[in-house]
Amino acid sequence: MLKFKKGVKFTDSRARASVAGCRPSLKSTRGKLVERCAFDSSDAIESWDKLSVEEISAWEANGPVTPLLDTVNYPVHMKNFNTDQLRQLCKELRADIVHKVSKTGGHLSSSLGVVELTVAMHYVFNSPEDKFIWDVGHQAYGHKILTGRRNRMHTIRTTNGLSGFTKREESEYDPFGAGHSSTSISAGLGMAVARDMKGKKNHVLAVIGDGAITGGMAYEAMNHAGFLDKNMIVILNDNQQVSLPTQYNNRNQDPVGGLSSALARIQANRPLRELREIAKGMTKQLPDVVQKATAKIDEYARGMISGTGSTLFEELGLYYIGPVDGHNLDDLVAVLNEVKTAETVGPVLIHVVTEKGRGYTPAEIAQDRMHGVVKFDPKTGQQYQSKTPTMSYTNYFADALVAEAERDNRVIAVHAAMAGGTGLTRFEKRFPDRVFDVGIAEQHAVTFAAGLACEGLIPFCTIYSSFIQRGYDQVVHDVSLQKLPVRFAMDRAGLVGADGATHVGAFDVTFMASLPHMVTMAPSNEAELINMVATSMVIDDRPSCFRYPRGNGIGVDLAAHGISKDLKGTPLEIGKGLVRREGSDACLLAYGSSVNEALAAAEMLEKSGVSTTVIDARFCKPLDTELIRRAAKEHPIMISIEEGSIGGFASHVMQFLALEGLLDGNLKFRPMCLPDRFIEHGDYRDQLAEAGLTAGQIASTVLTTLGRPKESVMFSFR
Repeated sequence: MLKFKKGVKFTDSRARASVAGCRPSLKSTRGKLVERCAFDSSDAIESWDKLSVEEISAWEANGPVTPLLDTVNYPVHMKNFNTDQLRQLCKELRADIVHKVSKTGGHLSSSLGVVELTVAMHYVFNSPEDKFIWDVGHQAYGHKILTGRRNRMHTIRTTNGLSGFTKREESEYDPFGAGHSSTSISAGLGMAVARDMKGKKNHVLAVIGDGAITGGMAYEAMNHAGFLDKNMIVILNDNQQVSLPTQYNNRNQDPVGGLSSALARIQANRPLRELREIAKGMTKQLPDVVQKATAKIDEYARGMISGTGSTLFEELGLYYIGPVDGHNLDDLVAVLNEVKTAETVGPVLIHVVTEKGRGYTPAEIAQDRMHGVVKFDPKTGQQYQSKTPTMSYTNYFADALVAEAERDNRVIAVHAAMAGGTGLTRFEKRFPDRVFDVGIAEQHAVTFAAGLACEGLIPFCTIYSSFIQRGYDQVVHDVSLQKLPVRFAMDRAGLVGADGATHVGAFDVTFMASLPHMVTMAPSNEAELINMVATSMVIDDRPSCFRYPRGNGIGVDLAAHGISKDLKGTPLEIGKGLVRREGSDACLLAYGSSVNEALAAAEMLEKSGVSTTVIDARFCKPLDTELIRRAAKEHPIMISIEEGSIGGFASHVMQFLALEGLLDGNLKFRPMCLPDRFIEHGDYRDQLAEAGLTAGQIASTVLTTLGRPKESVMFSFR
């Protein structure tokens, strides 16, 4: 039974009404009846939280004037603030976020949308004793500022600076690290169970967005939470965007999925809300027994009006409260206080409705809500995009896929709430009925694509390298085992710069190339990528995958590689590499983007009198065994180079060399790959140097292996 304490005072009538509508008289879990409160979306939006152009223009070189925020180094410093001070703190915090991110880039709009929620949580609860778990973690910039990290925010996402996500090693106020979605409720439930086993009384709060809650793991966790009936608070941050940018937002339509529709119905249930407001005033004058009967009628009325009956959350065993206006600080503080002080048994879900980019006009009106930004002008929101002569690898892939789809109407694109990130907005504009956004649901994306392949279509499952990890069993069981020709386009492979360890695409070669039947490719430039799209088109008897890096193409002549003006590529011969440079003293066997560093290393070595062969492997599986055998016999040393983890390309090469007996003689083989640790966020070149994979470090390895260590030193820092 959830019971709210009596006699709690609130600062305004809206807050009182919001929580009064939440006071339950009936048990919430196991499918029982429950009441919920709601705010009226037609209420006037207060303007105190808006940043005006005049205010931003008045910022000095050091940023906005923030006298109140300057007094808050940790949450304890805001505990005695009154309502007006909390509102002022929100405005200053919002300004500080805009100023800081304008200098560094990062995830802007997510943090702006939860400013009031962040302040309310830290005001009501006592972190770090109370655990705040931010799903994904990219919305936690305000949380970082309020928890002792403000003076380091200028370093966010830079080498040796703050992480762009929550990180356990960074602060005791980050009890759980994040970067990928849908993990917060599971982690929070684990902490709640541990708390009870240790006899503690602290609160556990999991903040999860309407995008992250589309992930199946979130429902597994809620199902378990309802079963265990442990005290924890789930805050659903519903900004009605799911995961920006998506095909639906680009078309000005509703976010993807049935859940988004269900949340919208809850918010839009105006007839029910009006009926309930009238009923509340009447039933207060009735005897208790009549009030209970009225509550039951209310439950049936809710079912009839919404057409859905109890919400899914209630059926899972979570006590539902909401929707609550996520920008009304009084309501938030009141609701959180009530839940905190309630005599609760079981998990509670508070449905908070927010606006992504809130308070900063350029973010509010931008099509993608300025979700992820580079440095920008805070007055206009104009981002400082550097001009480059080439497109990103992402866009080369997208245009190549469009070219294939123009010629074959069986081509289908599948992505997991990442149309913008994967470039598929281009595909969607041309073929809106042949692209599918499945939400943040990589497992479903893979098996959905498998089903398409079963029926003779040509699905391209386009997912970041670090996210395909989330659907790996489906790749194994539903695709590879059945030899279904699903094509996996793995974006952001290798090191990714500012996004850091959670997004590094380190492991895809290792886990994809180990699978029977899987053809595994990696391009060294944009022309090779386009041709690998064409290659995967003709592989129709087994699955295939190709990985490609973040960043722009290197500027090769596309026509010289057999590519048409609309970027239709030419299929490559399966399992055949390419000699890019011939020499006699050393062989650099490179895979993917590492080919370019290998070529640069060969130029350096030439000046030291070392004649170097550079081979673009193209394929990890099947290997070009004929080419590798010949190179092993013709060179005294061979070095494999890849921007991937141990167990990847080098392992396949070494196994072949060992089985052929080519390591039994004079050949010296050395693998170069990412070190056996996670590479943290920072500048890409800094990361490459940390991994030991720069051209200079490759040249140094060659000289050391040749027995010239003194000469190698001159290259090791290049």
